[in-house]
Order: sequence, then structure tokens, then C-alpha cells
Amino acid sequence: MEAYALTDVGQKRSMNQDSVYACTKSIGSLENLFIVADGMGGHQAGDFASNFVVENLVRFFEMPYPERDVHGILKEGIRKVNRDLYECTSRDPKLNGAGSTLVLATIKGSVLYVANIGDSRLYLLREALEQITKDHSYVEELVAMGKLKRGSRDYLEKKNIITRAVGVSAQVDTDLFALKLKSGDQILMCSDGLSNMVDELEIEYIIRSEDGVESRAKALVDAANRSGGLDNISVVLVEPQISEVSL
Repeated sequence: MEAYALTDVGQKRSMNQDSVYACTKSIGSLENLFIVADGMGGHQAGDFASNFVVENLVRFFEMPYPERDVHGILKEGIRKVNRDLYECTSRDPKLNGAGSTLVLATIKGSVLYVANIGDSRLYLLREALEQITKDHSYVEELVAMGKLKRGSRDYLEKKNIITRAVGVSAQVDTDLFALKLKSGDQILMCSDGLSNMVDELEIEYIIRSEDGVESRAKALVDAANRSGGLDNISVVLVEPQISEVSL
């Protein structure tokens, strides 16, 4: 398995409020761990929130939980960190409104386990690039109800309004996914600083390059910056390297 995590401030922001994490080695009961978090709530609050989420999730997962399955471990870690962040920011007026998106993944054997809250995304590249996570955003909820067309003017103007985030309330709903990986699969996790700036065809073209994982991750960030870099840009690119024997 190979992986590379990269975050960049972009061209317009003065502070990077994204946080990323990638570890291909065992952490507690997990065989590996990959995280992207995009903070919200103003400069200080957003930066604090995304770092809090990543650092405290890693700390939670470092403890072994032999009696829980993978999704149980992920769900409990997110529940605890959400509560802790909410209680922390509730005590400090400077951090009022702080929260963070979250997309998290871990691979056990040939199964990919995913958790997401907000509009940071996980894509799977197989025959084509497919978004696995679902955006928790105002416009996507309207699209699901048939009240708004994806890509319309109203959609584009309001697409950054998210309906779920870690730390903004005492409880949070988490979407959980599990899917069987195949030989040759690649995984991309990113904040909206990439997905809003680079279309999926270009993202797929870059990921399919024969360059190394690090070079391709940097190429994705460079593409977002060339398109304007209006937001912080975060990328975690993973090559699971599943063998045919394990399928």
C-alpha cells in the first residue's frame, strides 16, 4: 500500500483551515488510517476545529478495541470527538460556530471502510472515477427532493452551505460505507478546495498518470491552484495494491 497526504493554503486564503492525515501502518485495531478535515467558523475557529478533529481521532484510534468491528470503532471515535469539540468550543466565545467536515477511511484486507460528515469527499477510481460519499449540503438535499438541478446557477451559488459538520452540536449523524476493493483500485479523498476547482475528468486524468503517488497528489493541488485556488486544498491519495489472491 502507498499513500500521500497534502494540504495547501491555495491562492486566496491567508490561513489553511484544512487538516489531513495518512498512515499506512497499524493504529490500534485499525490496519491503516486516512483523514481529511475542512474547518469552518472563521479563521481561528476553523483552523482549531479541523486540527482538533484529526488529532483527537488519531489519539482515540491508537487505543485497541478488539471487541468492536471497524464501523463500530469509527462511529464511536467520531461520536466522542464530536462531543468533545462541541463542549470545548461552547466554553470559548472565540470558537463559537467552530466545526469541521470529515471524510475518513481505513482498509482491512480487501474492504474499504469509509465515514463522512459534510462535503469533503472520497472517490474510487476503477473503470471510472466514482464519488462514494454523499455531500451533506443544502443544495444536494434540494437535488434529492427534485427541487433543484445540479449545476444550475442556484446550485453553484449555494453549494458551500453544508448541513452536517463535526462539533456544531452535541450529536452528529455519520454516513458509513463499506465496499470490496479490486486490484488496480485507487482512492482519492479531498476537501472542496479540490472538487470545486477541478472537474472530475481532469482529476481522473491526473490520477491515472504513471507518476508516483506523491507526484500525482501534488499535481491535483497544482491543478486546483491553476484554476484559481479559491479555497484551501487537501488531498489524500491511496493505492491499496490489492492482490488478486486476496479478492
